[in-house]
Parts: sequence; structure tokens; C-alpha cells
Amino acid sequence: MSILKTERLILRPWSPTDLDDLYEYSKDARVGSMAGWKPHISKDEAIKALDQYITQEYHWAIVLATENKVVGAIKLNPDNNRGKYHAKAISFVLSPNYWGQGIMTEAAKIVIQYAFDELNIDLLSAFHYSENYRSKRVIEKCGFEYEITLPKSSQRYDGQLFDTVCYCILKSKYYKHS
Repeated sequence: MSILKTERLILRPWSPTDLDDLYEYSKDARVGSMAGWKPHISKDEAIKALDQYITQEYHWAIVLATENKVVGAIKLNPDNNRGKYHAKAISFVLSPNYWGQGIMTEAAKIVIQYAFDELNIDLLSAFHYSENYRSKRVIEKCGFEYEITLPKSSQRYDGQLFDTVCYCILKSKYYKHS
């Protein structure tokens, strides 16, 4: 997996030394609840998550270069719902301490470029709960097009059902607009 860099960010593989930064934002209820996972209540939970992150392909830690601090995560997952397309889905999470600064849009744009240029995918999808307006804005700023809202299609860790809003961007449209 490549290390990706922007003006302010370094996207790199996860490391065991990232535990404290991961736990700092993953225990915040505003983060996990809108991503579908239970906020971590102990470092043991964060360790388990970190162990998985370290082994997952295309799962980057988002590091704020000026602080050398992990402030979030972004990853590419297989999108097996697309039939003939070579497709991936992008997902992301960011510490609330860094919301509203354009960090996630900056990270997402470099990952989108990587997905189309280096992985040669045909289509990239993105999903969010209908109540997650911050993710919606990032997705829209990155050029994704709305596809459909699936009512009560995602069940969160606490059993609550949420509508899932689906978007995509085709490689051909990405290159026309970049």
C-alpha cells in the first residue's frame, strides 16, 4: 500500500504506535455512531480495532503532518454490488477536533485519485447514514453523484435502523472533471 501525501496530510499504513491517537477519537460517540460502530469504551477495544487496521489492505491512517498525529482513517473496500465493474467503496472517519477544516475532503480526493490512477478501478461508491450531513458534504465535494436512498437498510451496533444514502463516481466522469 502506498503512502499518499497532500499539502497538510500523510496517509500511511497503520502502526501499533497509533493506539493513543486512535483511542482518542474512537471513544467519542459522535464518531462511531455515525459510522455504524460502537464507540470504544476501553483501550482494549481500540487495540482490537488497530490490529485489524494494520492487516487491512487500503486502510490508511490520516496523519496531520504539522502535528504528526493520527486524526482519522480512510479506506477502500470491495464493492461487490456492481456486477461487471471493477469497483471499490470509500469510507472514512475523522476526529471531531478536526471537523470543518477540509481535512477529510483533502484526504478523500487523494484516495479517489489513487483508486482511479493506481488501482485502475472503474467505479467508486460512497455511502452514509441519511443523518450524517458531514459525510454527505465530503462526498458531494469530491464529485460523487447521488444514486439512491435505501430506507432502513443499515442496522447500527445498538440495533437502530438508518437509511443508507448511496453515491458513485465513474472513472470516465472523474477524468472529465479533474
